[in-house]
Amino acid sequence: MAADNQTYIHGTEPEEQARLSLLNEILNTRCLRELALQGGERILDVGSGLGQFTRAMAETGASAVAIERSPAQLARAVPHPRIDFRQGDANQFPLRDEEWGTFDLVHARFVLEHVHDPLAVVRQMARAARPGGRLVLADDDHDILRLHPEPPGFAPLWIAYMRCFDRLGCDPWIGRRLVTLLHQAGAKPSRTTWIQFGSCAGDRAFPAYAGNMIGVIVGAREETIRQGLITGQAFDLAVAELRSWALLPDAALWYGMSWAEGVV
Repeated sequence: MAADNQTYIHGTEPEEQARLSLLNEILNTRCLRELALQGGERILDVGSGLGQFTRAMAETGASAVAIERSPAQLARAVPHPRIDFRQGDANQFPLRDEEWGTFDLVHARFVLEHVHDPLAVVRQMARAARPGGRLVLADDDHDILRLHPEPPGFAPLWIAYMRCFDRLGCDPWIGRRLVTLLHQAGAKPSRTTWIQFGSCAGDRAFPAYAGNMIGVIVGAREETIRQGLITGQAFDLAVAELRSWALLPDAALWYGMSWAEGVV
């Protein structure tokens, strides 16, 4: 979900949305395990996208309000009897007065890296939670990515991608700041962990992991070159090497999503 004044670095074309959808499917089981829902919780899911993870939470017996800015994403979300899908902005949750301070769990995944004022979003999340309710922030720290054997040209390509992300007003390193954001928003930080979504050759899901990473980079090609962070030739050569790396029998991708919890 994006705020009105921010730039979303990833594409919105069907192919790009299919890639992101697949990524969600890969992550959902692991994230659901970390949430350890008991059933019956009232959840606010901020930046719900296509609603895949919201539905996974609802299937445990929870009920949810799912907030998403994009009408196109909402139109593709599959209805669920325990989910109230609403169009709204990360900077101004579309909640009724009586709904504030009532949610057992307020969750945001891959949202804060894309907003210009993540603390304002987390403060709203804290306000939406009931006393004793949980806040869960899950987001990226792009600097932890490691590939082995490292493809030629990958390091400057990835640095250029991160700098492009940063110059658009986003934060590619926000994962390391999640606990600080919880604290600054008035929540008591209670737990951190990693959600592993790296892989290696031989894992049947590896093509999806590698394809996701390549898709993220290729989707930012035009903007990265426009900003003068890398030449088109260097970009294309590095991506070609990356595609070759993905076919190696010993290719390994190490990455993890930062996960932080707090209590209001």
